[in-house]
Amino acid sequence: MSNPLGSVVSLWRYPVKSMMGEELNASEVTERGLLGDRAHAIVDNSDGKVATAKNPRKWPGLFDFRAAFVVPPLTEAALPPLGIVLRDGTTVRSDQSDVSGILSKALERDVTLGAAPRRSTKAEEYWPDMEGLDHRDTVTEFDLPTGTFFDAATVHLMTTATLDRLRELYPQGRFEIRRFRPNIVVQPVPAERGFVENAWTGRTLVIGDSVRLNVTGSCARCVMTTLPQADLPADPGILRAAAQHNHANVGVYAAVLRGGTIRRGDAVSLE
Repeated sequence: MSNPLGSVVSLWRYPVKSMMGEELNASEVTERGLLGDRAHAIVDNSDGKVATAKNPRKWPGLFDFRAAFVVPPLTEAALPPLGIVLRDGTTVRSDQSDVSGILSKALERDVTLGAAPRRSTKAEEYWPDMEGLDHRDTVTEFDLPTGTFFDAATVHLMTTATLDRLRELYPQGRFEIRRFRPNIVVQPVPAERGFVENAWTGRTLVIGDSVRLNVTGSCARCVMTTLPQADLPADPGILRAAAQHNHANVGVYAAVLRGGTIRRGDAVSLE
């Protein structure tokens, strides 16, 4: 039996890992999540590691770049090229022969724009000196799931109730969706308040007519949530609030049990 939870209020895709992405009205969902999500990444040619804003000391300014597909991707076709808007406002396409050279100049490192390889890849994460995190003031290395550029899971969800609760706990902070980079944002029914996603782990979410997701666990947050982007200021209090009040978790991860199309406004229920 399904229990109504609420509805989808926004959908997001990030075609290049750690760059700004695109808000969607609808998306196909496959076993690899929203179609085209984290399909590409910047790779450091000096060590083969994937660039991520989790290590902002090495990769400052990744949030100054924005990536979007030039046309919507289709499930039965190869992914279309990307348009990547650089810091200076110019746009480079992923199918340009010199795209990696242009990005290397913009990032001031020798890099390649690549699609997810079949082998496992590595990335690095900086942990700020903050109580409640697993490490403090250090950089660790981690493996990405084989054949992907995801950190841990193919779908990330959060609720507006969680954002509202964090705003109550730290009213000086600007808790906005873009700080947390979810794929699916759910507005719960009015009776649901607080960190409602915490109760979803191990359950099945039903979205719209066909999509089913298995919620695999909470999403532990990192330094990325504290970084400046566009008009949002740097604010370590964002992560500190999550660490103090919800074990540094904001939102949940999920795996796709059954794909299909999801749209803004779709009903969400819990089985």
